[in-house]
Amino acid sequence: MTVAPEQLWRNREFNLLWVSQSFSDVGNAIAALAVPLLVLALTASPVQAGLVVTVGLVTTVVCRLPAGVLVDRADRRRIMLICDAVRLVAYLALGVAVLREQATLGLVFVVVVIGSAANAFFGTAEYSCMRTIVRPRQLPAAVARNEARSYATTLAGPPLGGLLFGIGRALPFFGDAVTFLASFAGVWLIRRPLQEARDVEPGGHAAALAEGFRFVFGDPFLRAVLFVVAPLNLAIHGIIFTIIVTLQRDHVAPGIIGGVEAVVAVGGLLGALAAPALQRRLPLPALIRSICWTAALLMSASALVIHSVAAAIPVGLVVFLGPASNAALFGHQAAITPDRLQGRVVSVIIVVATSVAAAAPLIAGALITIWGPPVPVLVFAATVAGAAVAATLSRGIRSVQPVEYDP
Repeated sequence: MTVAPEQLWRNREFNLLWVSQSFSDVGNAIAALAVPLLVLALTASPVQAGLVVTVGLVTTVVCRLPAGVLVDRADRRRIMLICDAVRLVAYLALGVAVLREQATLGLVFVVVVIGSAANAFFGTAEYSCMRTIVRPRQLPAAVARNEARSYATTLAGPPLGGLLFGIGRALPFFGDAVTFLASFAGVWLIRRPLQEARDVEPGGHAAALAEGFRFVFGDPFLRAVLFVVAPLNLAIHGIIFTIIVTLQRDHVAPGIIGGVEAVVAVGGLLGALAAPALQRRLPLPALIRSICWTAALLMSASALVIHSVAAAIPVGLVVFLGPASNAALFGHQAAITPDRLQGRVVSVIIVVATSVAAAAPLIAGALITIWGPPVPVLVFAATVAGAAVAATLSRGIRSVQPVEYDP
C-alpha cells in the first residue's frame, strides 16, 4: 500500500528505513574521519592513510555490482540485517584492539574492507526498495529527504568522530558499533516486503548484471550524465581528503578537523532543504550544468586557504546543488526502472559515478607528498572544468524529457 505525497512521513516502512539508514550513516561518517586519523597516528604517513581510504572505496565499488544482482534476487530486508550485524562485529573488534593497544595497519585494512563491502550491499538494497514503499510521484521528494538525512548525519558524524578520537582512540569505533546496532533494530521492525513478488530469473549472475548495464547505457541521458558526475565525485573526495591531511600535518586538533566535513555537510543539508524549490525552478539538465561550472570555479578558491578549515567553504557551496540534482536523477531513474531491475541499475549508476573517486585519497596523498597541498586542489578543480564542458555539449543531457507519472 502506498500513500499520498503529503503523507510521506506517515509511511511506516519509509520512516523505519529512513531512521535505520540515519544510524548507519552516522556510523559511516564517524569511521570516515576516525580511520584515517588512526592510520596517521600509527604510521605518520599521508600515503598510508590515503591507501586505507582508497582500499575501502575500491571495495565498495567492487561489491556494488554483485550487490545489485543479489538485491534483485534475494530478500532486501534480510540483506540489510546481515550487513548491520557484520559491521557491528567488525568495528567492535577494532575498538577492542585499539583499546588494548594491539591495533595494526593490517587489522585496519581488514575492518575497512569488511565494513565497506557491507556498506555496498546495505546501500544498494536501501536504494532499490524505494519504489516499493512510495508512489512514483513521491520518489524525488523521498530521495531529497534521504539526501537531507545523509548530509545531516555527515554533519554530526565527523565532529563526533573527531571529538571521540581526541578523548580516546578506541571510542569512535565503539560508537560505530552502537550505531549499527540501532540500525539493525530499525530494519528488524520492518515487516512489509521491500520488493515486489518475483520469480528467479533464468541465467547466471553475469547475464543478470549485463541486463542492468544494457538498461543504463541504453538510455541516452543516464549514459551521458554518468561520465559527467564521475569527475565531480573524484574532485570532491580528493579535496576533502587533502584538507583533512593538511590540517592534521599542521597539528590541528581532531575536533576541529572534524569540522571540515561538517562545513561541507552544511552546504549539502541546506541544499537538500532547498531541493524542491530548485527542482521547480531548474530542470535537471540545468542543475547538472550549474553544479559543474560552479564547482570548477569555487574549488580553485580552496587552494588559497588550504591550511584552514575555511578551505571547506567553497566545497560546501558546490555541494549545495548536489541534493536537488541527485533527487531529480534518482527519482527519474527509479520511475523508469522496473522493480526487478532496481538493484542492478542502481549499482551500475553508483559504480560508474563513484569508481574514479575511489582513487581520490591515494592521488591526493601522493600529490601532497610530492608538491604540497595546493597542487591536488588545483588538479581536481581542472578535472571538474573538463566535466563542465562535457555537460554543456552533451546531447543526451540537453534532450532529456521529464518523466510523465501515472495519475
